[in-house]
Amino acid sequence: MGGKQSKITEQDKAILDMKIQRDRLHQYQRRITVLTNKETEIAKQLLAKGDKKRALLALRRKKYQESLLSKTDAQLEQLEKLTASVEFAQIQKDVVFGLQQGTKVLSEIHAEMGGIEHVEKLMEENAEAIAYQNEISEMLGTRITAQDEEEVEDELAALEAEMSGVNQKLPTVPNAQLPVSERPTEQKQAQESRPERQAMLAS
Repeated sequence: MGGKQSKITEQDKAILDMKIQRDRLHQYQRRITVLTNKETEIAKQLLAKGDKKRALLALRRKKYQESLLSKTDAQLEQLEKLTASVEFAQIQKDVVFGLQQGTKVLSEIHAEMGGIEHVEKLMEENAEAIAYQNEISEMLGTRITAQDEEEVEDELAALEAEMSGVNQKLPTVPNAQLPVSERPTEQKQAQESRPERQAMLAS
């Protein structure tokens, strides 16, 4: 009789599945942080070379990965709330479908993300790398949202400004630290030197 009470329910299974997915998601987040940092660095290097097109591709790839993780994280959070509710039996199909979708997205992330070597292909100019760049660009064209595109353009503009030295630090530096006390001394020296110059001219 006691064995029946300890039987694992569908709700228990769903909760366990979500915990496993959440753990996998956090692992991907740590790995993607390394990759997105690398992608930003590569975008800067490409801008320094004047290659704006490939710099934009690096930032679009980065944004796509971040948006996938964010979407899946939000979805799992919502599913956790649903699973914990007392009406689980009524929404069980929705939860199972949501878990399947979450697994699909995680598989997408794993497939699309690759590793550091894939990121570095954005810098290369051989035939294989160019084919990869075209493939990624085409894929992102159908999957990245208009809002994400705008944010990528903004990030690119910010990097361009940073690379060209147009930032708020530069205009303030020349005038901020001028020692005021030296100016009267300089004027006094200039006044003292005038009679000497005039005497030399008169002689």
